[in-house]
Amino acid sequence: QVQLVESGGGLVQAGGSLRLSCAASGSMLSFNAMGWYRQAPGKQRELVATITSVTSGGITNYADSVKGRFTISRANAKNTVYLQMNSLKPEDTAVYYCNAARGPGGSVNYWGKGTLVTVSS
Repeated sequence: QVQLVESGGGLVQAGGSLRLSCAASGSMLSFNAMGWYRQAPGKQRELVATITSVTSGGITNYADSVKGRFTISRANAKNTVYLQMNSLKPEDTAVYYCNAARGPGGSVNYWGKGTLVTVSS
């Protein structure tokens, strides 16, 4: 069974930085893409950033709201993904979830339990 474990969340002031980490374990399967999603109270879960495997080009994708502030990176050999978050804003406050996808069209998805990021004004 695949397990994704997030870490690095916490409380920071607006304008500050945090680095989230996600490590996959419990499976020999490789993932076509990994990424981060977030969900704030009363809102839908939304995509933050994704990155494809090296064989797929290592292509990154970011939500417009975080472009220029967040950077996603991946250590494919260990199925680990990071999210460097700079210039944090109060609206970034949410539970951040790690995601890993495999199979046709990334149809098989695995999720972590989430890590809370709180940005104070």
